[in-house]
Amino acid sequence: MDTIEQTLATSHLPPSAMERIAAYFQALSEPSRLRLLNLLCSGEASVGDLAEASALSIANVSRHMALLAKNGLVKKEMRGNSAIYSIADSTLYQICELVCTSIGNKLADEAHVNAAFINAGKTD
Repeated sequence: MDTIEQTLATSHLPPSAMERIAAYFQALSEPSRLRLLNLLCSGEASVGDLAEASALSIANVSRHMALLAKNGLVKKEMRGNSAIYSIADSTLYQICELVCTSIGNKLADEAHVNAAFINAGKTD
């Protein structure tokens, strides 16, 4: 299997594809949208449920969810008067695992360095 570096180096995507990729990552670049996606990892939810769980207004949740749906990250199903959202792109879980693991490792390294620095300054 190709590594991501090999895939990126050998793929010659047209500018329109690069724009879609950028839009996808831009949709992930807002903390409130990440929080909403995190809530959806446990299953589908209505806009009202998401608003209550995230402490965002219903209007704000609706705007965020529309952008996420436009970029294919979530899907919307109408049930009566309620919009129910769920994760549409299962690769999102893989992306989050990669990023969270990387950031977790960096934070652990920083904590180790900080602890060593603090301990070096202590005198017995």
